[in-house]
Amino acid sequence: MAGGPLEGVRIVDLTSVVVGPLATQILADHGAEVIKVESPGGDLGRTIGGLGVTPGMGPKFLHLNRNKRSIVLDLKKPEGYQALMKLIERADVLVWNVRPDSMARMKLSYDDVRAVNPKIIYCGMFGFGQGGRYRRKPAYDSIIQGSAGVAALNHRALGEPRFLPMVIADKTVGLIAVQMMLMALFSRERTGEGQAIEIPMFENMAAFVLSEHMYMKTFDPPRGPTGDPRLLDPQAKPLATRDGWICISANTNAQAFAFFDGIGRPELKTDPRFDSIAARFRNVGEYFRIRAESLKEKTTAQWLEIFDACDVPAMPYHTLDSLMEDPHLQEVGLFQRIEHPTEGSIVNMDLPNKLSRGARSDFNPAPKIGQHSVEILREVGYSDSDIDAFVAGKVTVDGRIQK
Repeated sequence: MAGGPLEGVRIVDLTSVVVGPLATQILADHGAEVIKVESPGGDLGRTIGGLGVTPGMGPKFLHLNRNKRSIVLDLKKPEGYQALMKLIERADVLVWNVRPDSMARMKLSYDDVRAVNPKIIYCGMFGFGQGGRYRRKPAYDSIIQGSAGVAALNHRALGEPRFLPMVIADKTVGLIAVQMMLMALFSRERTGEGQAIEIPMFENMAAFVLSEHMYMKTFDPPRGPTGDPRLLDPQAKPLATRDGWICISANTNAQAFAFFDGIGRPELKTDPRFDSIAARFRNVGEYFRIRAESLKEKTTAQWLEIFDACDVPAMPYHTLDSLMEDPHLQEVGLFQRIEHPTEGSIVNMDLPNKLSRGARSDFNPAPKIGQHSVEILREVGYSDSDIDAFVAGKVTVDGRIQK
């Protein structure tokens, strides 16, 4: 048994790439039984984001699919569809991330699914809400970043529209999906009733961006423009020191005044441009300019010692490589070197959040495609001869014998 707060929760996972796999991995990491249903071609995430030692086991896939079991089912074949429905009959959650029209064509709409399991939590992640004109449009992370204003933030700050170089929309919406599924499960515990969940990427990211950057257009009529000027100022970035870079934030009066003392400019505490939060906000460009110029005078290590002593929030600037060597992350054990059965030694990341009653007690590495097809089909009642026929007819793949 896996242990953890979600032990006993069964999830049938039809998702692929990032948004869905991130969500279901978080659930699996906390004890849920996640059955990853893949087409014969496998999750696209197996081959994007770098290649592994063996085909279909790329690094991104390894980080998003641990603690799951993989079964291959060709849903275009009647036998594959029926096998999926057997899985759904015993599941608590069905989660998917294709367009709703595709689910309807496959006879996997909410009505189709609740006909065999009325208490199912039916969770769909897709590009756009079904009440608007974009409802049938396809969506990927870059499409949502551009359409929901994420790329425009870089345009406002740096003069050029740029996507954030990580799949921030996929990951944000995946985290929201975890919240929504857990709320639906909690509701079912109280009411006994399942429900459908609609999680559109566009609306979620639009709200995510505008919650701070609607800014003065929050008011009707508007009291000013969109965009928080502190965040959009070109100087709102890691700042150069004598030998590198530093990340610093001094927002409260206590922090700002300590910062002024730390840089040897105590007179700025009584300067009417900087003597209050409101004043610094009105003069944010000049405040940031002084900050940037002052930090060039000492090394990063010297500034960190000064700011730690006066309790000004500051951290070293990390590259991706130096982040993996951060001493704090080493001390808390975030990185764990484990042996993967096909990929050799890999660096796994431990759960960042801790539960006082414990989380999942075992660890299962990301599976090969169809690695658990046979055992899962047996669990839902298929005989060995049935399974042999499925393999022969290419309804499934026996991943145990793949090279």
